[in-house]
Amino acid sequence: MPDLTNQRRLAATILKCGRGRVWIDPASQEEIADAVTRADIRSAIKAGVIRRQAIQGTSRVRARLHAEEVRKGRHSGPGSRRGTPSSRLPRKDRWMRRIRAQRALLVGLRDEKKIPAGVYREFYRRAKGGMFRSRAHLLLNLRLAGHLPEAPA
Repeated sequence: MPDLTNQRRLAATILKCGRGRVWIDPASQEEIADAVTRADIRSAIKAGVIRRQAIQGTSRVRARLHAEEVRKGRHSGPGSRRGTPSSRLPRKDRWMRRIRAQRALLVGLRDEKKIPAGVYREFYRRAKGGMFRSRAHLLLNLRLAGHLPEAPA
């Protein structure tokens, strides 16, 4: 196999690319070894024996597959999370979910006459003050205050 270092260097300057992107036809290496001038290299390029290879881009296949999995809800464990919990779901959104659930529960209990209006108002104000963590916590407090019967175990 002939040494084509000089021919590759000349071809790279003519093709305006790096030496690594110069493709030399393996079948014509003997002929190209005889090419020593720029004119010889230019004629070899014209003949298609020497070519500039396309730039190798970064494959997006893996990125697309990963994005598809993320859309399905994968890769969202604690090791993949950045930022505070409130940056992922704002405090206000968490509060709205919680307070709306608690208020709906209180309205339902009042409408079904399970608690009187005065108790409804008292617990509504407590919920507004952020006293209860969840609907279950609200129900627990209603039971402890004696406004609802004990839950069946």
